[in-house]
Amino acid sequence: MTTSEGLERLSGLRGTLERSSTAERVADVLRAQVIAGAMAPGERLSEEAIGSALGVSRNTLREAFRLLGHERLLVHEFNRGVFVAKPTRDDVTDLYLVRRALELAALRSADPADAEAVDRVGAAVQEAEEAVARADWWAVGTANMHFHQAVAGLAGSPRTDEAVRRLLAELRLVFHVMAAPEEFHVPYVALNREIYELLRDGRTGAAAERLAVYFDTAERQLVDAFDDAERTAPA
Repeated sequence: MTTSEGLERLSGLRGTLERSSTAERVADVLRAQVIAGAMAPGERLSEEAIGSALGVSRNTLREAFRLLGHERLLVHEFNRGVFVAKPTRDDVTDLYLVRRALELAALRSADPADAEAVDRVGAAVQEAEEAVARADWWAVGTANMHFHQAVAGLAGSPRTDEAVRRLLAELRLVFHVMAAPEEFHVPYVALNREIYELLRDGRTGAAAERLAVYFDTAERQLVDAFDDAERTAPA
């Protein structure tokens, strides 16, 4: 997040921080950038550049970094600085374990589902389909994050929403292991639509079953990608 393009993006988000902005708000902005795929694993973050882009003090930014460190999104390396975290194969397994517990429970509990919550799931599907039409594969990945956040929203639980938002930020870092984002993301757009249509039609049990298979497939793809990366890494 030290490139001119990245800093310009942060400057554009400056208005989202109120004059009395807190470290939590700064953390929210940076987390959103992770979810959007704008921060890559291992990237070094410049306190000076990001603080200037967001118009916040160094102390506020350091506190935001500390909060995101607790969420496993950033790591502080002594005498080196702050870096975007590098997820591991074990992180993939744990993330999907927790996702199953939260998202599948939210989907199964949505009977009957709140109409506005269902509409948010459908809007995320449409967002992904429009990104596919533009051949914007990173945007497809971001829309996928929005889809799963909307699925979690079916529970009507602020705590579930918060937990899933943090999980999805970690997951977006995991996605960087995929060398071909188009091949990875595009098949899931159709699956997201299938799940949405089952949900819209009141077939929440069938939707949850489809999402469970979806999670199994995605987890295996990601674990395999980490295994391949480890085998081909320089000795």
